[in-house]
Amino acid sequence: MSESAPSTARPSDRLVDAATEVLAEDGWEGLTLQAVAARAGVSRVTVWRQATSRELLAAEMINRLAVDYRETLWPILTGPGTGAERLGAALAAMCDVADRHLPLLLASDSAFRQSHAEVMHAVGFTEPIVRLIRDGVADGSIAGPADPAALGDVVFNATYWPYIHLRGRHRWSARDARAMLLPLIQGGIREVARAGAPAASRPAEPAAGSAP
Repeated sequence: MSESAPSTARPSDRLVDAATEVLAEDGWEGLTLQAVAARAGVSRVTVWRQATSRELLAAEMINRLAVDYRETLWPILTGPGTGAERLGAALAAMCDVADRHLPLLLASDSAFRQSHAEVMHAVGFTEPIVRLIRDGVADGSIAGPADPAALGDVVFNATYWPYIHLRGRHRWSARDARAMLLPLIQGGIREVARAGAPAASRPAEPAAGSAP
């Protein structure tokens, strides 16, 4: 390997911070290694050696999102309260995480290749929501749906992406977006559970930890 070849090491926190700032101001199209170097105050060669592409920088931003999501929701999963109470807290916490990573999430349509989408799926973003629904069913605070996993999938996607859209595309404040969206989602959970909606028609997913 020649001395000028780029490193395979992960980008430094300094570069990821700079990339996040550039993405927030200039979007995916403006996220170039030259722009990241200028924001970080380093040479473009330094950036090139640490991060071979903006896709690698995006992957590191996704990793930060995943860590933040897990660390934010874990105290709610393990804390006191009924399943329904903790589910409400989890939905609000999801919005907190979305606000902290909004530039990345708004760029998702154009930024992520299939491999990045697979990384986001592999993190298991819906798993805490499904767990809290099951807890609520067990303690009686949530009426038992026909398929808790399907309901958890719907609840996550009906909360996270509309919230991001309202915040980023429509420029709603966090307070207004939450005030309109979260009661709607929580009321919908009660209606679906009461109705006993049939399980979603979809391929069966392997159990956690099972071989593909």
